Amino acid sequence: MSSTANHASNEPSATAPSGARARQRIIDYGEVFTPPELVNDMLDLVAHECERIDSRFLEPACGNGNFLAEVLRRKLRTVDKDNTRNPGRWERDGILAVCSIYGIDLLPDNVAACRERLLGVLADAYAASFKEPLPGPVARAVAFILSRNVVHGDALTLLAADETPIVFSEWSPVNGTMLKRRDYKFAHLIGHAHIASKPLFSDLGEDVFLPEPVGERPPCHYLKVADTAGPGE
Repeated sequence: MSSTANHASNEPSATAPSGARARQRIIDYGEVFTPPELVNDMLDLVAHECERIDSRFLEPACGNGNFLAEVLRRKLRTVDKDNTRNPGRWERDGILAVCSIYGIDLLPDNVAACRERLLGVLADAYAASFKEPLPGPVARAVAFILSRNVVHGDALTLLAADETPIVFSEWSPVNGTMLKRRDYKFAHLIGHAHIASKPLFSDLGEDVFLPEPVGERPPCHYLKVADTAGPGE
């Protein structure tokens, strides 16, 4: 099955291909769109996790961001509730919510649309809360995070479009206003061979599976994460 199969769309008329192009993408990539009510029904099954801004979600066939956009909306409702009168804390927590969302897709137009859509969800939520546009430094930070978290590649082969291993960035909060970036190969994160012999989590003192980062950056302010970009990023 193509890794773009089972896409879901909350806004199909605005974002989904139509007509002959849509039919050809179904043939070529197995691209289909789940009804929005089913998207919400599925996320309701993990509603508690959707409300946690630090709970990580990966959509290995993210399309133009249909599931991920709804996850982010739910996370931002928590951000709103906790920071109704504090734009600075809202910005920080909104960025942390974006940091926890990951996607992969085979098609470059879907990847670009997904990144743009998620940034738009954040901007709309901020504007609704504070009656002003999302500040430029926040938008820049979020755009960079999404460039690392939503990747053009194939979740089945674990390779990016350029045939290099898919690499994701983990963003860990440090001391309230700082983020620590560590990069991991997707193959290491799912680590089939290691996971088969070691648990991911243990409360009983056993050995645990801990993937090794392939790169890391020193902590920086959450608005300065784009400054951690390396060559080609």
